[in-house]
Amino acid sequence: MSNSDAAGTSGGWTVRDNVERKRFEIELGGGAVAIAEYTLPEGIIMFTHTEVPPEHEGKGIGKALIVAGLAAARERGLKVIPICPFFAAYMQKHEEVQDLLDDVWRRRLGV
Repeated sequence: MSNSDAAGTSGGWTVRDNVERKRFEIELGGGAVAIAEYTLPEGIIMFTHTEVPPEHEGKGIGKALIVAGLAAARERGLKVIPICPFFAAYMQKHEEVQDLLDDVWRRRLGV
């Protein structure tokens, strides 16, 4: 797979799935990059860490990463394990994506 296999726009941001580095990313200019890292156990995508540079916080960039990551999970038929607290909080609040949760995490988040 190449780095350009999965790319899309979410919230006005262009999100790219960098398969080699196992992360969704948004180039922010000036060398700054926002990321949502993942691992791929069989049949699952585990989101482990999300990071937006401090000077870019509060602009919806983290949400764009989450939306793109969850859309990719749905498209690929993967269950989601949100180790990252940011992903977990988003999924807990958004019923439309809770069907993606791994059963253990569904119980853990009380949904």
